[in-house]
Amino acid sequence: MPFITLEEHYVSPTIRASTPHDPFASFPAPTIQKLESLSSERLQDMDAGNVALQILSHAPGTYSAALCTETNNTLASAIAAHPTRLAGFALLPMAEPEAAAAELERCVREHGFVGALLDNHIDGRFYDGLEFRVVFSKAQELNVPLYIHPAWASDEMLEHYKGNYADSVALSMSAFGWGWHSETAVHVLRLYASGLFDEFPRLKIVLGHMGEMLPFQLERVIRVAGRWGLRRGFEEVWNENFWITTSGMFSLGPLACLLRTTRIERVLYSVDYPFSDNQTGAEFFERVKESGLITGEDLEKFAYGNAEALLGVRAVGK
Repeated sequence: MPFITLEEHYVSPTIRASTPHDPFASFPAPTIQKLESLSSERLQDMDAGNVALQILSHAPGTYSAALCTETNNTLASAIAAHPTRLAGFALLPMAEPEAAAAELERCVREHGFVGALLDNHIDGRFYDGLEFRVVFSKAQELNVPLYIHPAWASDEMLEHYKGNYADSVALSMSAFGWGWHSETAVHVLRLYASGLFDEFPRLKIVLGHMGEMLPFQLERVIRVAGRWGLRRGFEEVWNENFWITTSGMFSLGPLACLLRTTRIERVLYSVDYPFSDNQTGAEFFERVKESGLITGEDLEKFAYGNAEALLGVRAVGK
């Protein structure tokens, strides 16, 4: 079974060299090496996990329009060298919404990118503000998805996680231990409450990590959000505007919850490479098969078919 994976990261050496405080300096050297590889090592790791096609996105960070353009051009060159194995989500300068919309259009029309991956916030600033509508409008116009990805807590947000324990614990709690996922879920609710999906009913949003906690709370969210005065109910929006990947989550319990709340056509396999490895993902897929949670043709939809339908790509094989 070939896989298409959607939350798979790389890092630009140019961005690392151009950023006063390198956000990746504390990462282990082998991880940095994998992040910077856009050829042989990445392709070998893909083969080891039966990944036919990776949709690449830059690891979290807020960068200038010029740096985003240069980074996207470099990614486009790497994709051109391996067009059946790599595809791209654009890196957008979301602090400059007009420039972000223009860069999204350039990347889709000139480079064939299949959408964009957005940090969950800019230093604590979410995208429900009207100034960001231009980006969502452009994504709907281009008919490409926006993948909302967790981001490191701002200094102000980090204070919320500090307590009677080491600051390193607070940092972990604010990130992969909890906050990344809960803050992304809050962002989704903010976007919905702002009327975004009434204004852009064909907008496509992708969430990772089994839906960033929302499937577990979905029934309550649907009920409560019904009082918020929006034209489209949250259940309708969830069913028509959202796609969910399994990135970085290799547990059957959350998958079972996701499948009870979300149509199989909206559930997509992913890994979160290189922070998770492709072989772990492949082993998880085998456990899914053995569990009977997904069977028959639905396994093909989960592995690659839903990604093909959403992104207009093909799992050509290796």
